[in-house]
Amino acid sequence: MSLALFDLTGRTALVTGSSRGLGRAFAEGLAGAGARVILNGVDPDRLAQAADEMRLAGLDVLTSAFDVADEAQVITAFDVLDGQGVDVDILVNNAGIQFRKPMLELETKHWQRVIDINLTAAFVVGREAARRMAKRGRGKIINIGSLTSELARATVAPYTVAKGGIKMLTKAMAAEWGELGIQANAIGPGYMVTDMNAPLLANPQFDAWVKGRTPMRRWGLPEELAGTAIYLASDASNYVSGQIIYADGGMISVL
Repeated sequence: MSLALFDLTGRTALVTGSSRGLGRAFAEGLAGAGARVILNGVDPDRLAQAADEMRLAGLDVLTSAFDVADEAQVITAFDVLDGQGVDVDILVNNAGIQFRKPMLELETKHWQRVIDINLTAAFVVGREAARRMAKRGRGKIINIGSLTSELARATVAPYTVAKGGIKMLTKAMAAEWGELGIQANAIGPGYMVTDMNAPLLANPQFDAWVKGRTPMRRWGLPEELAGTAIYLASDASNYVSGQIIYADGGMISVL
């Protein structure tokens, strides 16, 4: 019975930004737990390739190509899913970008782009999903935060602001949508081995800093986030809402 609490069979999960990186890991984890997964991104060819690879592994995968930062595209995508009879039971708001620049040199357009994709898009996609979840009286929303939901670091101000906003957006969703049967939570990854972090991994000084700062003395692997996502997507977390779980090797817990 305990394992049944984590079974996602019969449920459909939309994972934004999931053709690669952390999003792909979340998608594979949820699909491995029995969910049908909708991969999302802006490149249809990359999505198709990722979907084919996952199907070869026996996973149930659909694709939906749209830009999370374009509200009209988001609304259209959900309308198309409605027309296909596809109900989104689980949403993982994963899509995000990074832009590194000291604030004194940061242009407003770059600030706004990071905020739009990392924070505003999570609200818009979350709102469209929740409107439909509310009609069914159930749903799970998992927003992807970061260590920077709590702590700042130089040269990534817009990312820090966006991820801090994700923490409070999650709480706002929980406050407003809990009575509708929707649980909203977040995952805060630590430093993970991803394409986006490749320049940091290749920097010996930064690599040494991460390993020295992290109690587990290593970077995290994307697949190590899947279990947390499965928990938050499953019945095992039905009375958990408004929380952010940090999967960071213990970094945020130490000075």
